[in-house]
Amino acid sequence: MEPRADSPYAAFRLAITLAIMTIGASAMYVVPVVLPAVQAEFGIARADASLPYALLMIGMGVGGVLMGRAADRFGVMVPLLVGSACIGLGYVGAGLANDIHVFNLLHGFVLGLLGISATFSPLLADTSLWWVKRRGIAVAVCASGNYLGGAIWPPVLQHMVDTVGWRQGYITMGIFCGVSMSVLALFLHRRPPAAVSAAATRTVHDADRPFGLAPNAAMALLMIAGTACCVAMSMPQVHIVAYCSDLGYGAARGAEMLSLMLGVGIVSRLVSGWICDHVGGLRTLLLGSFLQMVALFLFLPFDGLVPLYVISALFGLFQGGIVPSYAIIVREHFPAREAGARTGAVIMCTLLGMALGGWMSGKVFDLTGSYQAAFVNGIAWNAVNLAIAFLLLRKASPRRRLGEAGGV
Repeated sequence: MEPRADSPYAAFRLAITLAIMTIGASAMYVVPVVLPAVQAEFGIARADASLPYALLMIGMGVGGVLMGRAADRFGVMVPLLVGSACIGLGYVGAGLANDIHVFNLLHGFVLGLLGISATFSPLLADTSLWWVKRRGIAVAVCASGNYLGGAIWPPVLQHMVDTVGWRQGYITMGIFCGVSMSVLALFLHRRPPAAVSAAATRTVHDADRPFGLAPNAAMALLMIAGTACCVAMSMPQVHIVAYCSDLGYGAARGAEMLSLMLGVGIVSRLVSGWICDHVGGLRTLLLGSFLQMVALFLFLPFDGLVPLYVISALFGLFQGGIVPSYAIIVREHFPAREAGARTGAVIMCTLLGMALGGWMSGKVFDLTGSYQAAFVNGIAWNAVNLAIAFLLLRKASPRRRLGEAGGV
């Protein structure tokens, strides 16, 4: 008997997906942990030691489009098996690398482009195809694996760095991630329910002209929106530690604020998923974007220690559901057969936005000597995202807007 959407099998599959995303997300958080040790061993500047992370994020974004297309054609298990093997090989290879250029290449190409890229966009798209009534919360649970990884892996790897060294830590992570993810991927061999896949395009009322626009024009707007929201999002996430250091509170306080953001972000993603199920992806994006802008504004007048903790928590609570909402929007307005590739394209832009925003905020600080202008820059980018979300909501067909709240 073919498994159905919203079935116990779909719930089992979601649990496996959450585990895979949590394990795969480790690659996003290891570079900041080993950065001091890698810098000291290779004798390089801090900027050069940070390059592997930037290359990893770029590779993850570009690879998400490729892996999404593979998932659309072959099912999600195939890209997951490729990604699992490459995460394992990338970790082990980086742990054995004796040249910083090889270390960089392994992070950008093997760990990023071919590895972790399989564990985010394709999984979000696949989850959206297995759920109808509770699609929003299901996608949110899946996306929470990214933040769970941020809570679990840094202290684990830091312990290994302190006890056996970063190289042995990388090799150990490679063996564990490669083997465990490959085994878990085998449980996802079933394709999405044929009934849902076949009916999906018929029930997405504006699939031929999403938001009343040509498909490529609609995608371009979503990709710009994804870039803009994450340029704004990256300002506190990337620079809160440095900001606290500049204010005299110390890096440890900033790290605590960052951890608070990520931890509250898990709650945000789950709540936003529930909201998605009731009002649709576009309205959820609009709400999250507006609230994120409010939190960014709060950073301008308040720089006391306690207010910064409160604002950091609010920022995490407001922004955590923004990125997963794009997967819902794609699922609601484009054909199901294109879910992997289109979700991958939008998520690629969010990752590029994070990379661009982190660099841009630092550049603004270098030019002005203050983070105030950097926060204003983030607010301006957030306004672009807010305007696009509002425009798309206005242009969506009335029938489609009514259908969003009930699910497709």
